Amino acid sequence: MAITKILTINDCGRKFAGRHLQTAITYIIDPNKTQNMRYVTGINCQPEKAFDQMLATKQKFGKTDKRQGYHIIISFEEEDVEPGTAFEIIRKFAEEYLGQGYEAIYAVHDNTAHTHGHIIFNSVNGITGRKYRYEKGDWAKVIQPITNRLCEEYGLATMEIEMAGQHKNEYYKDWNEFRDGKLIWRDMIRRDLDACILQSDDMEEFLDMLKEMGYEIKQNKYLAVKPPGMQRYCRCKSLGEEYTEDRIEQRIALEDLKSYANRSEKGLLTVAEDEFLPRTKLTGIQKTYYAKVCRIRNLKRLPYSKAWQYKNEIRKLNECHEQYMFLVENEIHTLPELVAACSNLKEKEAESRRERRSLSKEEKRFSGLFRTAEEMEQLQPAYHSYLEGDEFFEKEYHAYESLKEKLKEQGYTKEQVDMIQNGIHNRIAENYEKRQAVHRRRVIAEKMITELTDRMEKQREQKMIENRERETRQPKR
Repeated sequence: MAITKILTINDCGRKFAGRHLQTAITYIIDPNKTQNMRYVTGINCQPEKAFDQMLATKQKFGKTDKRQGYHIIISFEEEDVEPGTAFEIIRKFAEEYLGQGYEAIYAVHDNTAHTHGHIIFNSVNGITGRKYRYEKGDWAKVIQPITNRLCEEYGLATMEIEMAGQHKNEYYKDWNEFRDGKLIWRDMIRRDLDACILQSDDMEEFLDMLKEMGYEIKQNKYLAVKPPGMQRYCRCKSLGEEYTEDRIEQRIALEDLKSYANRSEKGLLTVAEDEFLPRTKLTGIQKTYYAKVCRIRNLKRLPYSKAWQYKNEIRKLNECHEQYMFLVENEIHTLPELVAACSNLKEKEAESRRERRSLSKEEKRFSGLFRTAEEMEQLQPAYHSYLEGDEFFEKEYHAYESLKEKLKEQGYTKEQVDMIQNGIHNRIAENYEKRQAVHRRRVIAEKMITELTDRMEKQREQKMIENRERETRQPKR
């Protein structure tokens, strides 16, 4: 199963309009993600020179500003497809969807749990000089149907378009926010807001405290803040439900140091909050990962204007926090306990994969009924028009009645088939979310096992060296 997503690549202003396009190209051809560029190729351009060739086309037609290009991502279900097969599907998709007029590069990344492909193409057609135009509804009408058909050709499951469409913009949002640095400074703004909420008695004092920290404030329809060194304001409500203006006022009235202590007792402690509390008693490997969190956390004191320099450290902070919380939530204190937890997660992951295969077989068993119901769905408007007296649709009416009779012979009505199909799709969606969660936890556990094993091995080697040095220094009798 694969889902296709399309992302716009905008310009960056007069000085270097194509910076985002160049960054995106560099990202997708990364040798570390593409088996040393084994799974990278181009259409009407060379991958290493793709940006220069796209820019030359823009200059040729005098269209170097505004929309620079488009970024298509095709994500395959975990363990569903080999990189070589994915690369072939990406190639066929690019050739069919783009035709011969656009310069494009495409690549497959196999460095994550899900094999996924990227296609970046120029916004300007190299033959006609016209700019590509994405129309509302193209994803459901054209883009995802091509992916579904190619998946069927290679024996892969297909994605229900309505189900996939509900989430198709989430990945773009995360990717854009990482590219623009928002994931870095938004975390910091939340922490500063939390600190000011704790220390303020009313909204006026809260705003004064933010200004003392160097923030600029805007209070129009929504409360917005701009941290020192950043160019744009951030609406507080965009940081989450806890940061709307009404909720901030409520929190100022309710929260204090004691409330944070109560939250920690209920297991709601986060990295941002633990600085307000005395250290809790930790044992075993929990101490190791809590110490890592505390060391990396010091980066939040660095200036906002240089946030781009330490985005990798913030990712490490989030990773360490996940590891620490995994140990605490599962009451893991020793390496053997961690190994046992990892083994249990592997069993759960295998069980969820078996469940997914069972659901696929069930879906395949009803596929004929589903196709019949879908054909009836397409004919339904014409069918009702005929019932209302429009004889033009007589042919469609008889076709609908024939399909209705076909379902009846098999013991079903269209409503029953729709109910079965929705039930299977809901269970597939639930299974997917469950597998994602279990897989993520297993990866966390395995990484900690590797880190701790390596650390113990280094300690053992260091101890052996120290013992040999001690024996060498001892005088002979």
